[in-house]
Amino acid sequence: MPSASAAPLELGTQKVSRLLRDYAVPGIIAQTAASLYNMVDSIYIGHIPGVGASAISGLAVTFPLMNLSVALGTLVGVGAMTLISVLLGQKNYDTARKVLANTLSLNIIIGAVFTALSIAFLDPVLRFFGASDVTLPFARDYMLIILIGNVFTHLLHGFNGIIRVSGHPRTAMGLTLFTVISNAVLDPLFIFGLGMGIRGAAVATVLCQILALVYTLRFLADQNRFLHFPKPLFQLDGRIARQSMAVGIGPFLMNVAACLVSLFINQQLGRYGGDLPIGAFGIVNRFTMLFIMICMGLNQGLQPIAGYNFGARLYSRVREVFLLTAGWAVLVTLLCFLLSMFFPRQAVGLFTNDPQLISLAARAMRIMNCGFGLVGFGIVTSNLFQCLGMVKKSVFLSLSRQLIFLLPLVYALPFWLEVDGVWWGFPVSDTLSVVVSAFFVAALFRKLSGLKDGEDPVTLGSNIME
Repeated sequence: MPSASAAPLELGTQKVSRLLRDYAVPGIIAQTAASLYNMVDSIYIGHIPGVGASAISGLAVTFPLMNLSVALGTLVGVGAMTLISVLLGQKNYDTARKVLANTLSLNIIIGAVFTALSIAFLDPVLRFFGASDVTLPFARDYMLIILIGNVFTHLLHGFNGIIRVSGHPRTAMGLTLFTVISNAVLDPLFIFGLGMGIRGAAVATVLCQILALVYTLRFLADQNRFLHFPKPLFQLDGRIARQSMAVGIGPFLMNVAACLVSLFINQQLGRYGGDLPIGAFGIVNRFTMLFIMICMGLNQGLQPIAGYNFGARLYSRVREVFLLTAGWAVLVTLLCFLLSMFFPRQAVGLFTNDPQLISLAARAMRIMNCGFGLVGFGIVTSNLFQCLGMVKKSVFLSLSRQLIFLLPLVYALPFWLEVDGVWWGFPVSDTLSVVVSAFFVAALFRKLSGLKDGEDPVTLGSNIME
């Protein structure tokens, strides 16, 4: 049995800025790579001869369904990561291993059910998400293969995060980089070399994830590591499952909200402009997601540090790591804002050579991202509450930007501005969500300032393990 000294005790002792660098840099690289993973697919698909613009629009139609799949994965995976990081802070290693086994069973069950239901109703679902007669064949060809590999995707993403918070951020980063690099190599082979078109992009994606998952399972099966699969391997503990999903409900609802928003945006764009604006939205979404994923990488650095130190009742370190993370995240989203304002055509040109689509997507990018500069603060704030197990606040902040603010705006503004009304909904909702996030985090810090390191946090309603 590995000793307790093998645990990542440095999370509670080393300098916070150094810890954030050590944990966030691999997370940033991994998340940037994951975003590039999707961008590479879009770039290759957008340049398929004769069908590039239609294929890009077909790919954009799949976003709501893919967001729903991600939502189910985060319901289990993010909750498990949070519980494990807090349990490690409490030095409760046996329960941490039970959470790991529970994650395996839950992901297989939920992923398999989602796959079966989605394939059974794929065409009607894609129609509902905005597919036309032109874009449906592309959306179906891509999504059918992605759904077949859905269970592998859930397992890989969930376990990758667990590997990271258990003290192996570089291993987690390496696995993500492997999938990105191998996908970039296999994409042109399957898409162009074998003439598979958009289906080739999906095959390359699933194959790379399966290969990475094989190594991940071997890594977590190593009994010499302090966090490893226990025996029996397949366990389903109702209490752990409820706790995991309770903590993961915030990011789950955030992704469900993203699904609903993408669905409604596609429907509004199709109603007021047809297939081309849907393709433009898909391009801008892929570009902006690169910067959001960098912020998520920063969150990955925040998560084990904040979770461990909150579990260890070192509240001053929780405040410090949040302020550092939020500052860096704002710099990232400010960069996205500047590129969107001054170089939109160059950014869009990476995805397509269709002049009409370039012109439309460049205009969309300028409008959609003109309020994006401070969004990094909101992203980190929502994640902080999730890390500390403050479920209700995390859920509200996760929903505010997309569902509470953006969805009504996307519905109302097109009555006056048509397609531009969809674009303008984004900066307005971004601004409102940042204001709300600032209010919530100020209230949290007032409570934390009343606690000395070592005091019981029960007054915050945040002891998630009791």
